[in-house]
Amino acid sequence: MKEGKAFRFHSPLLCVWWLPLILLLFISFVIYYYSFAILQSSNLNAICGACLSFSYRGTNKSPNSSKSLCDGWLTRKKWESLNFNISRQMQLFLKMEDFFWREHLSNLVLPYGIKSSELLLLKVLAAIANDQVPAKIENLECRTCVVIGNGFAIKNSSLGSTINKYDVVIRLNDAPVRGYEEDVGNKTTMRFFYPESASYNPGLHNEPDTLMVLVPFKQQDLRWLKEILYNEKRVRKGFWKPPPQIWLGDISKIRVLDPYFLHKTADKLLRIPLQPKSKQQPVHPTTGILAVFVALNYCDVVHIAGFGYPNTRSQKDPIHYYGYDTMKSMKNSYHDLNHEAEALKRLEDSGAISYLHPDL
Repeated sequence: MKEGKAFRFHSPLLCVWWLPLILLLFISFVIYYYSFAILQSSNLNAICGACLSFSYRGTNKSPNSSKSLCDGWLTRKKWESLNFNISRQMQLFLKMEDFFWREHLSNLVLPYGIKSSELLLLKVLAAIANDQVPAKIENLECRTCVVIGNGFAIKNSSLGSTINKYDVVIRLNDAPVRGYEEDVGNKTTMRFFYPESASYNPGLHNEPDTLMVLVPFKQQDLRWLKEILYNEKRVRKGFWKPPPQIWLGDISKIRVLDPYFLHKTADKLLRIPLQPKSKQQPVHPTTGILAVFVALNYCDVVHIAGFGYPNTRSQKDPIHYYGYDTMKSMKNSYHDLNHEAEALKRLEDSGAISYLHPDL
């Protein structure tokens, strides 16, 4: 009984002594937390300001891959401005189990669907790796991505070191890297291509782990890849330009982009007819605008460089940072370049993308 009384007698005293101490600790924690939050907010504004500065002026400030940038106003503004209805969890590349062992209906033919190409695709997917993007990129909380166009605008830009600091660098077609590193960098995470734009030796201008992403515009594109993979007799018909008859790339790095992305690029972004009238020449998205669309659905921060054609009527102006092609070579193209330029401008104005340099 005495012990019980002693306990009842001292417990109020303990509360009297401990309560002020607990209250003091709580107030200290609240002050620390809000001070830290204010500091983080200040740092975030500085990061976003630096990001915009480096995006438009081409400075050497590196992109920030931290979660703070993903939670910033820049990313929120981007997603609020888009209405593409594609989940970031959607896989980029075709896999056998998704298209042949499960129910997957496609009522569109290439380039916007796989209807009538199932057997060709089956053989292709059976011979290549069905992995997606490497885990070190997939697991990032924030993915900073840059799409490098082949336009003359990037020449003499000195953006190479900045480009190399992004988590994902997407390049297009057979655009060279060696000899142009100062302007375009030398890191390549993915390279989008089709047979006519393929290089016979991808190792010359890509890193060993670069993913070579085939964009199939027609059945012949899948047939070309199948013939390469199985070393079959090459069929040269059906191409506007002879594709390589020998391909020295690493087969394990080949991927096939899901035509769904090209479908949505045309439908949602460019708003072009998927099935034009019989007498009309079909218009398809370029690999460049497609890569931007893919980046918008896969990455948290998207910057672009090397996009835009000269604002001139001269047919002799160069269009690439390499080679000797001029505006004349774009005549009778299957692409509506003016329409794509308008789409990029809309994305830029909405904050969805930023240029690393002023366009032409």
